[in-house]
Amino acid sequence: MATATSSTALNYARDNQKRFLEELKDLLRIPSISTLEEHNKDTEKAAQVCADELKRIGFEHVEIIPTANKERPNAHPLVYADWLHAAGKPTVLCYAHYDVQPAEPLDEWKSPPFEPTERNHNIYARGAVDDKGQLWMQLKAFESLMKSEGKLPINVRVILEGEEEVGGESISDYVKIRKDKLKADFALVTDTELFAPDLPTLCVGLRGLVYTEIEAQGAATDLHSGIYGGAAPNPLFALIEIVGKLKDANGKILIPGFYDQVKEPTKAELDAWKRLPFDEEEYRKKEVGSNVLTGEPGYSVLYRTWARPTLEVHGMPGGFTALGAKTVIPARASAKVSMRLVPDQDPDDILKKYTDYVTKLTPKGIKINIKVHSKGPACVVSTDNKYVKAATEAMHEIFAKDTVYIRSGGSIPIVSDFENELKIPSVMMGMGLPDDNLHAPNEKFHIPNFYRGIDSIIRFFQILG
Repeated sequence: MATATSSTALNYARDNQKRFLEELKDLLRIPSISTLEEHNKDTEKAAQVCADELKRIGFEHVEIIPTANKERPNAHPLVYADWLHAAGKPTVLCYAHYDVQPAEPLDEWKSPPFEPTERNHNIYARGAVDDKGQLWMQLKAFESLMKSEGKLPINVRVILEGEEEVGGESISDYVKIRKDKLKADFALVTDTELFAPDLPTLCVGLRGLVYTEIEAQGAATDLHSGIYGGAAPNPLFALIEIVGKLKDANGKILIPGFYDQVKEPTKAELDAWKRLPFDEEEYRKKEVGSNVLTGEPGYSVLYRTWARPTLEVHGMPGGFTALGAKTVIPARASAKVSMRLVPDQDPDDILKKYTDYVTKLTPKGIKINIKVHSKGPACVVSTDNKYVKAATEAMHEIFAKDTVYIRSGGSIPIVSDFENELKIPSVMMGMGLPDDNLHAPNEKFHIPNFYRGIDSIIRFFQILG
């Protein structure tokens, strides 16, 4: 259990909880939406706030690293800092992101998305849990250790990004070219969730991602549907035809060879998942909110969402979508389509198979272009290393319950980069909840989890030190 030394930092964290929360609110008020160019100044401001805080805490070599260039003029900066004075102790690379998703639809928020509001022990705001609240957990754990003990128990490098919600291209490039600067024994990633309330959880697997946009063009310009209907190709219909043939009614993906390299989870993992406190009916009602769950038959819900690949359509912009009527055959339309991948599926291989199949399905009179928004492989982290074991022990102390291991259906592309480029494992210690409304209206972070996250990181570092 916590030693006298450790209680100094924990006491500091607990004495300063109210201030920590107010500081988080200030960060949440910055609309650092990475996908919208008009918010570029806000992403810069959020990066500056994080850099200033790291400097105040006592980190060295604090740097805001610009990433914009001719090809990517709207790329957002990275924030780097380090404290490397724990001789003979491990070095951790701490990762989080300060950018957020757009807040729309705004009319579904009960309180303004960028005016943090407390209700029922939750803080509601865009970015509350994904990922500003979890980023701030790290910084406040660092502060609690530094201000109470004058040092950190292990060596710490920090890398924060502002493009996780748009694919993380800049940080991926940076990791490849600055391996020397990011050298560490393991990474700490705080961008995941607990399996259930009050259940300490480490995520040990993520699905990969190929996110595309199929751009379709028919005529040179929009056409009057009365005059040209029956003669002019309609790119929206073409996309409906293409998308409709990507999956069958049971959820099986029809791209030839798509499942060739799928690696199944181990029997030990499957047995562990069966022991988790999961109620399928409650999940359907409270989390999904639909009258039925869909997906491939023969697999459990957890298997389908953690260890099976998927294909989803996120939007099909094109034509006239405003209120009222306008009879137009659009010249252009697009469909945003993503595929979540599982271990052993190669994103480049899947993209080629998908591109070939979409090309084959394209009706006459339509030109197709496939734009790639983001791409990265799946990963599964071994639980048999001292960093995962120390995190397991730390969370057990703070929650007073045994820590469980889960996979996530989501993707954090940088985790694969840490593994492939830096050759280090990641400890994914997140404190979100399944009903925190990530990417949706009324996103929240359970305030007690914010505090327990700070405490867990403190103990994690102390156990390793």
